[in-house]
Amino acid sequence: MEKALIIIPARYGSTRFPGKPLVKIKGTIMIQRVYEQAILACPNVWVATDDLRIEAAVQKFGGNCIITSPDHKSGTDRIAEALGLIPEKNHAPIIVNIQGDEPFIKPEQISQLIDICTLPETQIATLIKKIDSAEDLFNPNKPKVVCDMKGNALYFSRNPIPHIRDVGKNLWHKAHSFFKHIGVYAYKKEILQKITKLQSSSLELAENLEQLRWLENNFTITTGITNYESPSIDTEEDLQKVLETLK
Repeated sequence: MEKALIIIPARYGSTRFPGKPLVKIKGTIMIQRVYEQAILACPNVWVATDDLRIEAAVQKFGGNCIITSPDHKSGTDRIAEALGLIPEKNHAPIIVNIQGDEPFIKPEQISQLIDICTLPETQIATLIKKIDSAEDLFNPNKPKVVCDMKGNALYFSRNPIPHIRDVGKNLWHKAHSFFKHIGVYAYKKEILQKITKLQSSSLELAENLEQLRWLENNFTITTGITNYESPSIDTEEDLQKVLETLK
């Protein structure tokens, strides 16, 4: 049995960028780029989608794909359903969630996630990166995280945490080490099956961050520090910026 199973949730009907898994980046569709980066870290990779067009595209380049419900509210819920549909022979003790809009994620980051999740005490693993600008620190689309001494997440927020007293906000990132969340996860298989049965929580709804549901229910999220943040593509403007850098 493989040590890990990577599942890439890919939804066609994104409100901000419909059909984005199928947009081309230098001649290669985005979902294929994500798949090819993932397979460099682990050969056991599947796409979980709600759309037959994405399924056809994945099958065309020779990838594994499974059709899931269009009603899922999060990628975590989608991969949990996919796990029940993927053949048992492909199951693994660790399930990795790589979003379908991360075409430049590094295989080393995926391997780092898997290594963290291999530790007996780890339930859920994710990556964080030190913040080096006030712009990132105060950007609500870049969630922040504070951790305990062992690297386990204490809280995630769209606001800067902690608050720094007696220092101008433009200097907060120099007065304290802040970390942003890089939204990739690895879960022990049995933990994934538990967290997707949880009801939405008050903190999750307040911040619109699903990982707060897990913390509120006493699950542990272990973090690993990465020095790389790949450009994710949430909008057509994001895509244009990436295409400009690749010229």
